[in-house]
Amino acid sequence: MTRAVEDSNSATVIASPQLMRWRYLKDRFATVGVSIGGVSVIFAVVLIFFYLLWVVVPLFKPAHMSLRTAFEVPGSSAPSLLYAAEEQGELGLRLNAQGELRIFDLVTGQIRLAHDFGHRISAVSKVDPAAGELAALDDSGRVHLFRHKYRLAYPQNGERTNTPRLEFPHGHDGIAIGTGQSLAVRETDDRLSIAVADGRTVHLRRYDKTVSFLDDSVELDEVADLELQLPLPIDLVLIDPLQEWLYAFNFEKATLYFYNILRLPTLELTQTVELAPRGVRLRAASLLAGGISLIVASEDGEITQWFPLRDAEGAYSLQRVRDFRRPGEDAVVALLPEQRRRGFMVLDAGGMAGVYYATSERRVMQEHLSDAAYRIGTVAPRADIMLLENTSGQLQVVELHNEHPEVSWKALWGKIWYESYPEPTYTWQSSAANNDFEPKFSLSPLAFGTLKAAFYAMLFAVPLAIAGAIYTAYFMSPGMRQLVKPTVEVMEALPTVILGFLAGLWLAPFIENYLAGVFLLLLFLPLTMPVSGWLWSKVPGALRLSVPDGWAPALLVLPLLAASALALLLSQPLEQAFFGGSLPMWLDNEMGISYDQRNSLVVGLAMGFAVIPTIFSIAEDAVFSVPKQLSQGSLALGATPWQTLVRVVLPTASPGIFSGLMIGLGRAVGETMIVLMATGNTPIMDFNIFEGFRTLSANIAVEMPESEVGSTHFRILFLAGLVLFLFTFVVNTMAEVVRQRLRMKYSNL
Repeated sequence: MTRAVEDSNSATVIASPQLMRWRYLKDRFATVGVSIGGVSVIFAVVLIFFYLLWVVVPLFKPAHMSLRTAFEVPGSSAPSLLYAAEEQGELGLRLNAQGELRIFDLVTGQIRLAHDFGHRISAVSKVDPAAGELAALDDSGRVHLFRHKYRLAYPQNGERTNTPRLEFPHGHDGIAIGTGQSLAVRETDDRLSIAVADGRTVHLRRYDKTVSFLDDSVELDEVADLELQLPLPIDLVLIDPLQEWLYAFNFEKATLYFYNILRLPTLELTQTVELAPRGVRLRAASLLAGGISLIVASEDGEITQWFPLRDAEGAYSLQRVRDFRRPGEDAVVALLPEQRRRGFMVLDAGGMAGVYYATSERRVMQEHLSDAAYRIGTVAPRADIMLLENTSGQLQVVELHNEHPEVSWKALWGKIWYESYPEPTYTWQSSAANNDFEPKFSLSPLAFGTLKAAFYAMLFAVPLAIAGAIYTAYFMSPGMRQLVKPTVEVMEALPTVILGFLAGLWLAPFIENYLAGVFLLLLFLPLTMPVSGWLWSKVPGALRLSVPDGWAPALLVLPLLAASALALLLSQPLEQAFFGGSLPMWLDNEMGISYDQRNSLVVGLAMGFAVIPTIFSIAEDAVFSVPKQLSQGSLALGATPWQTLVRVVLPTASPGIFSGLMIGLGRAVGETMIVLMATGNTPIMDFNIFEGFRTLSANIAVEMPESEVGSTHFRILFLAGLVLFLFTFVVNTMAEVVRQRLRMKYSNL
């Protein structure tokens, strides 16, 4: 049996059943293929979203701690003065007032190394926790500096061994300085500073260090030996790691004497600070990692952070930066800083342990771990183990899981007062050259830079793309349209890395040298077009008729090029006459507007050039696709071409034009290479068109290769990618909703 069908020429064609089945199969295959492709795209997008979410979620997981084991304090029952732990969290160190030093296993409590100083110890100090260097002051007035070291080995049986040892870099006899109840020692490669507090006297001594080239022995050359007489008894002295500041505390009056000791023997009392309200005494004080911030706990439950700031005259003073709530209702007995981050732990008299992070202003967690009051403790170098001794003579080994304390809503999006900054700021600075660096993970300047780049790119691209699309689709002759439209669309094939390369190496210096001419272009080009049209109307009719119909606008290219050349030729004379020879320098000196060579203007031009083809192509198709009967009917009813365009064509094409704008915006927001190469990549929040910025996408491209997998930095970069993903999703969803409403509104035209 056959079936009769009609072809396009209205001729009857007899189709066999086999042909019909084959057509049906092809139709089904096409339907299934398109469906699979569409579902695959949706699945891929959803998969990307969930992968980003999977990487980002650990940032916001709560910290927790658990008791690994507990045993009797190793060694004698003399009061413990100091605890330390090694890198792997396998061995711990205890030094008591009897002068007994014990290194012990953190699982069994078994003593692995024992050393006796031969004297009672009155005070201790952590010299350089990263190097395992400690100091002890004995009752004979000698300071013993020592390091606890550990050697990992893998014997033939494959079981790892961890062997502890002690080193005494300045000899076993120590350095004689005098007795006291508080000790502070700091040592760097070139100097050593020691401070001992005895009542109202602080004995301060500094040495220069000389290392022998032959045997690496160290010689100490004394450069300062001072005694400070203070109004109040001193309970605690601290020295920062760079040996610039001396802190002398009186706990009873909550008073701090803040000294500048950088240029010893010249000594300067910088400030006397009241750390708590009158009548409230201090409970504990400690320097955070890096030695810039000071954490102080008072009897009223306040835990405060302080650090020195320089005023307009260059003088330093301690500034109270932020406050924290104590973990429980009982008095704080110890502050335990982390070695590598701005975190610290708080122990109180009720057996409560709290975990805090200074930069993010968080109390990360708190846990009641002991029925007896805590007395002393320490945090392992990786901040994953805590050693806590309570008043019942028990030592608790606590496992701490606190991977990302740096993250909080305020740290990511709010203003944070970073160390040594004069005020709270939005700052992104994820790494530095040393371990004392305070990471700054504010996404606000990156999000601002992303929107700034998109704004200036769209400001340049939208008028040109939309106006060009309207003219090409509605007014331009078919012959010229066949040349112009493909030419503009070919622009989209240019690699953005090439555009960024040209923008950074050619366009940026060009604009800096001809900045006045660039501004003249904004005046000359709009004036050139109507003036050229008026002049063309005065040309004799025979000459005008000699130009093919619809090709007259091509002649506008010549006056536009001439106007551009004139603007650039006038640039240098104009700058010499009115701006002292350089408009960028004049803006900086006279107007206070800083000028960066690779700035937002350069990015706006380069990225606008990249976005124009996308918007133009979609908008032109939308305008050209408006049914001809609509425009012809409007013209037949007496409307002018301009009235027809504004009241009939543009409303009908508005959904497509709006789609082009949104797709162009998405392209601008996600652009990477142009902003990476054409800006200074400075994460600042300044709307100045002559300043650079850093976008989320460029930041990911720059820093992802150098980030440690699984680190806070790594996951925050993925969070930046998730923010871009969600922003694009929300914008596209809103655009589709608006497009559908526009389509319904003008569907009856």
